[in-house]
Amino acid sequence: MYPSFRRSLRCAALSIFVAAIAGCATTASSTKPLTAGGEASIEGKITAIDTTPWAFDGNAVIQLEIDDNGLVSVQLPARWNLCKAPAIDVEALAVGRRARAVGSVGGAGEIVVCERVEHRLQVLD
Repeated sequence: MYPSFRRSLRCAALSIFVAAIAGCATTASSTKPLTAGGEASIEGKITAIDTTPWAFDGNAVIQLEIDDNGLVSVQLPARWNLCKAPAIDVEALAVGRRARAVGSVGGAGEIVVCERVEHRLQVLD
């Protein structure tokens, strides 16, 4: 082989190696606060389920642990028949399972799943 071709081949191999290593590097995730009044789609692990408030016409609360936002409280209104969102299979929810919530951001660290057709709380695994 010609020396210049061999050098070019080494440079190309080195470039590919460096790119592969850079692609594997991880950085700390930045915290992205949920903006009250906005819409959000989040995914995380279910850490708590409380449907007791439904008995008193309050919101059930499903707590999700989110990488970027810590703990987020997903609110499920008691008067679900007034919501535009599709029904949620509450029986499928279990602590430790991953879930996705799409809804309106309420107060600090909460999402309400109700007012739009695209809102939902679904188990991912």
